[in-house]
Amino acid sequence: VQLQACGGGLVQAGGSLRLSCAASGRTISSYTMGWFRQAPGKEREFVSAIRWNGGSTYYADSVKGRFTTSRDIAKNTAYLQMNSLKLEDTAVYYCAASLRRNYSGTVYSQTGVYDYWGQGTLVTVSS
Repeated sequence: VQLQACGGGLVQAGGSLRLSCAASGRTISSYTMGWFRQAPGKEREFVSAIRWNGGSTYYADSVKGRFTTSRDIAKNTAYLQMNSLKLEDTAVYYCAASLRRNYSGTVYSQTGVYDYWGQGTLVTVSS
């Protein structure tokens, strides 16, 4: 599957953005879809994931209550709605797809369980 992330940009603190991750080659219902981010000089970190069957979503503590992950099977696209953005949310955001279905939720916070990655989209939050 090929993943194309978009929707990043410059936004003021407190604002909102919605990232999209369009998939091609295979339906996203086959994958757990994850979102990660990497700030300059830092390691890539988990943001959110939605389980392959759509039954569960997972969030990093730092974004819980502010970000929402979802998907549209018909459009073969995953989304990350980001509200109440903070300066520390500035990063390149990546979407990823995992074929592994039987893991517990915490496992999907690990980069190593994802099989495919998008190219990243930059989110810059200004004061």
